[in-house]
Amino acid sequence: QVQLVESGGGLVQPGGSLRLSCAASGTSFRLYVMGWYRQAPGKQRELVAAITSGGTTNYADFVKGRFTISRDNAKNTVYLQMNSLKPEDTAAYSCNARVGFTSYWGQGTQVTVSS
Repeated sequence: QVQLVESGGGLVQPGGSLRLSCAASGTSFRLYVMGWYRQAPGKQRELVAAITSGGTTNYADFVKGRFTISRDNAKNTVYLQMNSLKPEDTAAYSCNARVGFTSYWGQGTQVTVSS
């Protein structure tokens, strides 16, 4: 069982920045594909960004050029640097760890972009 704990969410003005962190338990973090997802009220959960065990990244079109996903295997942590935030980025952001057919989720952290 892998436990994921997100942090770093909060209230930010449009154009501002936040960095989300997701700390994972266990000793196999380096093997996981890590992803950040978000879900806004009344909408389906959607992939924001993902990073493979080898460091290959993938981004949703709506965050390309604004968000950066990274990982630190020594710290069992994945990050999401979010710049140029927009009101439409407001959502609950969750961390996902996937290895094979097994997937784990964190509880999420709220990001609110508002003036």
